Amino acid sequence: MRHPIPFALAVVLAVPAAAQMPPSSGVRYDRLVIRNANVIDGTGNPMRGPFDIVIEGSRIASIRRHRSDRTFEADRVIDASGMTVMPGIIDLHGHTMFRINGEALPRDYVYKLWLGHGITTIRDPGSGAGIDTMVHHARLSLRNEITAPTIIPYATVFADTPEEIRERVRDLVRRGAQGLKVFQNRPDVWDALADEARRQGLPIATDMKIQEYDALDVTRLGVRTIEHWYGIPDAAIPSGVQDFPDFYSYDNELDRFRWAADLWRQADPDRLSAVIDSMVARGVTWDPTFAVYEANRDLTRARNLPWFEEYAMPNVLAFFEPDPRRHGSYHFDWTTADEIMWRNSYRIWMHWVREFANRGGNVTVGSDAGFIYHLYGFGTIREMELHQEAGFHPLEVIQHATSNGARALGLEQTGVIRPGFEADLIVVDGNPLHNLKVLYGTGVEAYENGQLVRRGGVQFTIKDGIVFDAQALLADVREMVRRAKEDVADATR
Repeated sequence: MRHPIPFALAVVLAVPAAAQMPPSSGVRYDRLVIRNANVIDGTGNPMRGPFDIVIEGSRIASIRRHRSDRTFEADRVIDASGMTVMPGIIDLHGHTMFRINGEALPRDYVYKLWLGHGITTIRDPGSGAGIDTMVHHARLSLRNEITAPTIIPYATVFADTPEEIRERVRDLVRRGAQGLKVFQNRPDVWDALADEARRQGLPIATDMKIQEYDALDVTRLGVRTIEHWYGIPDAAIPSGVQDFPDFYSYDNELDRFRWAADLWRQADPDRLSAVIDSMVARGVTWDPTFAVYEANRDLTRARNLPWFEEYAMPNVLAFFEPDPRRHGSYHFDWTTADEIMWRNSYRIWMHWVREFANRGGNVTVGSDAGFIYHLYGFGTIREMELHQEAGFHPLEVIQHATSNGARALGLEQTGVIRPGFEADLIVVDGNPLHNLKVLYGTGVEAYENGQLVRRGGVQFTIKDGIVFDAQALLADVREMVRRAKEDVADATR
């Protein structure tokens, strides 16, 4: 079993109602064959093919050069002519939500958006439903009892003293957490947390924000991944103090997100180079999540994304709109100058992510969807597009989204299409190396036989050998959204 989720806990955990999910629509076959597919293997190698891929149960049994006269004894055959097969996408920053803006979401809404976009594994760095629900869902997904990606459940952890943080870490281990998501802490609490996590074998992902410790400090403590970019430019500011206006308050989110864009400019390039070297030397993964901040550099684009109409629930869209009571809903007075500052920040940020990778650092794809006009599934594909904007070749981008993610999570037999590996892969209509947009659920427009037609999209998502019809999952989401809009309209009559 590749995902070490403890099934026999000493304590029987109460599972919240949100964990009661519809049954899985996926089917695992004794023998599945994908015929005539071009293959991107996820290692950075060029596309090859066409190949016939044989899957037995949950494993890739063989990959053979396609022959039109070859016949297979199989429970199911998928004709992938003209399509591309690549590893399933691993999203390292996927917050699962069952309620948003104070209202319930359909319980499988987020999962179907992820699977419909070829996301076969998510690391949940803290869900609003809590760690008990996410551990339970991870087990249900592993047993194919729900329609969901493979879930790696991390838990957020807070405490005021070193003694308290140690006990909370031990408690989370007992409850089945597979890692920790850590925000701000006093240095002594950080030290105790990292020590206890090391003793318990729990990796740490950190979203550092602004605090006494910076990226150099937490990499010294053994943090596995740095989310976003917080703490990295901070470690390279010569004075050691962020130069913000005198009216700045971190707890005012408009201030916080507006002026965060200036930190990369404040950082000294030589010091940044040393910080990057230290991160690489200590084996830290950088999960930049470019896309979740994209509204800051082009708010009009973010508020008018084409997939909102059919795929965004009304309460999700309402959550995005400015409201000081909600995290990430801060665009009250967002100016041209703010967007320019963020665009300049992106140029520096992307340069250093690329430099980190060039020096041997592990870069991954994480979406952090559900915030700041950033929708599940679609946001993960947009993150991949922004990696290409940062200067990475599409083969590297796919590597970030597959084998690099597996490496960060310690999954040794997924993220690559190879005989003997787990059958986590997707069948895509089109060639993502030519255009990553073919991965979007909305597809792309193509000119064929004198007419514009819509092509693209993931056709099948295969998770651990379980076949999901990605297009059917997206149709389910569209129906959820249609019904929700009808309910809103009825309520306002």
